[in-house]
Amino acid sequence: MTGFSMVNRRYSYLHECKWPLEAIDMHHVVARKCNAKVILDLLFISLQEGYIWFHLLNKSITILLWGFLLSVLLVKVMFWNHVMKESVVVIPTFGVQLETHDVSGRIVHRFIPIGKILKPVLLECVSPVTCYWSLSLLLRGEAELMLVFEELRPPVKMLIPIWKALCDASGIKEGSDT
Repeated sequence: MTGFSMVNRRYSYLHECKWPLEAIDMHHVVARKCNAKVILDLLFISLQEGYIWFHLLNKSITILLWGFLLSVLLVKVMFWNHVMKESVVVIPTFGVQLETHDVSGRIVHRFIPIGKILKPVLLECVSPVTCYWSLSLLLRGEAELMLVFEELRPPVKMLIPIWKALCDASGIKEGSDT
């Protein structure tokens, strides 16, 4: 197993090749959000909510407890479906598997056969507020591009090795426009 990693302020990238003959090419992009920070955020928001409800409504202990309960539920709903990791598994003879890992433990798999991929495309997305890069797949028989990373927005440094692996797997030269 060979590996390569890259770390950014917001993301970490890990590349590994699995045996036999290093045929399976795996690329992982992980959001670098500390679990302790999420727990501290939950604790701070619940204490703040409980304190506000306690002082606003008659200074009753039941109001304080309901405030804590409601704020914990609110924070849980806010943080529960965050994506912590997205992976691209390239199997050159079969296809590409895209995986999305949530904080809740749910994993969503999408498989694209190699014959359906026309070309992997790196796009620069510009809006009035932000600018970021995205990696998409141009698919045969589909009207729209398929995003490889639906939730995370890794920098272009991390997208280039994945784009090159997808180009190699689909038999497309990197610089070709045809």
